[in-house]
Amino acid sequence: MTAVELDLLVERLRQRAQERPEKPTVEEMREGFDELARILPAPVDALTTAVDAGGVGAEFVAAPGADGARSILYLHGGGYVIGNLDSHRNLAYGLAKAAGARLLNVDYRLAPEHPFPAAVDDAVAAYRWLLENGAKPEQTAVAGDSAGGGLTVATLVALKSAGLPLPAAAVCFSPWVDLQGLGDSMDGKAEVDPMVQRELLQWFAGLYLNGADPRAPLAAPLYADLAGLPPLLIQVGTAETLLDDSTRLAARAEAAGVAVTLETWENMIHVWHLFAPLLSEGREAIAAAGAFIRDHTG
Repeated sequence: MTAVELDLLVERLRQRAQERPEKPTVEEMREGFDELARILPAPVDALTTAVDAGGVGAEFVAAPGADGARSILYLHGGGYVIGNLDSHRNLAYGLAKAAGARLLNVDYRLAPEHPFPAAVDDAVAAYRWLLENGAKPEQTAVAGDSAGGGLTVATLVALKSAGLPLPAAAVCFSPWVDLQGLGDSMDGKAEVDPMVQRELLQWFAGLYLNGADPRAPLAAPLYADLAGLPPLLIQVGTAETLLDDSTRLAARAEAAGVAVTLETWENMIHVWHLFAPLLSEGREAIAAAGAFIRDHTG
């Protein structure tokens, strides 16, 4: 995509954000996000199979010829309030294809109907189910975007606390790991980010936490003990209010002895991977994430 085309996409997203009701309902937000599935559906060759993953709704997504031995547990974004299998099927398919793996796209429970720690509980249950049904930890990765990126790290911490075998690697696309919005980029990037602003994040956080401590390690894994976690790839754009969530997470993980790869993508917006069918940088980032997973899952 050219710089002009990217500017047009950003302007369109900014206009859509401005058209959002001043105080949208949860249902209005969900309906708006669901439009992603209609605009950017998964390719016709995507192989999908609905499953009950230990009591959690999910579906396997794969490309033809995928290596059935390699698995990815995928956790979609949406502030723990919106998003579903449909909205992220295209991204899930792209990552599955790039990694040559079968991907379990998890439909974890959402707030406000199911506040913290329901999402973490569902992600752990789905991972347990994967292992019970033949997935090997050394050939498995966990990945997610935005809130799903934070949930990816929280899931790893919960698995470690439970004494379960950890996956071989993890990938976070534009992760949200600080539910208080304390990063400098929250203000410094506000004028260039068409996707995420502090007010929206605070609304999501309030619904998800439902009175819980905003620094609870499994809600905001920036404050968790990250020692012992598997190699971690973090991808973030320089046009994101959540840029500092990624840089601080990378610094804390590295200080804890985790092998961290932090990739900052120039001028990219929050979870630009969602626009991969239109955006070459989205396809390139997904390809890099797929290569990272292949390298660490044998």
